[in-house]
Amino acid sequence: MLKLIKRFLKEEDGLGTVEIVIIVAVLVAVALIFRRAIFDFVSNIIKKIFNNDLDGKILEGITPTP
Repeated sequence: MLKLIKRFLKEEDGLGTVEIVIIVAVLVAVALIFRRAIFDFVSNIIKKIFNNDLDGKILEGITPTP
């Protein structure tokens, strides 16, 4: 029985999964902490892209279809 417990403690097959779960948890925590800044950043980028498209600054020479 003691030999079985020692073998179980030395087994490292599940360590990769635990590391991935910890990394995902940290990324989720960072995203939750900085969610307002992330939303503002993405929103500004989307506004710049679509405003430039509508003004014809990015898509020069291409006329939008009505």
